[in-house]
Amino acid sequence: MSETETDDRPERRSPVLLVLSSVVAVVVIGGALAAPLVARVAGYERAPLDLSDVQTWEIDDTRHTDGDVDYPHTPPAGGPHAPVWLDCGVYDVPVRDENAVHDLEHGTVWITHDPELSERDLEELAEQLPDNGIMSPREDLPSPVVVTVWGAQLALDGVRDERLGLFLEEYGDGHTAPEFGVTCNGGTPDPTGAVPEPGIGA
Repeated sequence: MSETETDDRPERRSPVLLVLSSVVAVVVIGGALAAPLVARVAGYERAPLDLSDVQTWEIDDTRHTDGDVDYPHTPPAGGPHAPVWLDCGVYDVPVRDENAVHDLEHGTVWITHDPELSERDLEELAEQLPDNGIMSPREDLPSPVVVTVWGAQLALDGVRDERLGLFLEEYGDGHTAPEFGVTCNGGTPDPTGAVPEPGIGA
């Protein structure tokens, strides 16, 4: 072939270059496929938030009683209760179930938490408490934080569990309660349920 002639044959690639190209392609594709799995294992990829773990019950018994009640749920989510309810707010000691259930009848949100939570956690939790709400520590919880309204309850993984916000959006207005729209204001501030003066209760 003369110097002026052009070689139209395909350019040959070296075997080393072909192998390197294949390796790079495998690494790129493998990385793309493995990324979602790695993210899930590392906790970076979150499952969609929903309220599928909310427990609900039909509770029709709204009797007043001065005695103790053996509630089937922990914390109780409704049922017979004391004639006096607790005043709205944050309590630093456990509250009497029978009085708290009267709050639930009024459409109150009851947030209970592990007594061992840090001060910072308690402050963050209190910031999320609705005006028509009570918050108190409790020893026998199934999880660090439990949020309850009449007939509905959600066990949360902790103070920063974003499902708390979803629960409050769905149930925080108190629409599941027998006395929807009634406030927890005006109840007794005593966590034992003692009435400081006559005339409190409904």
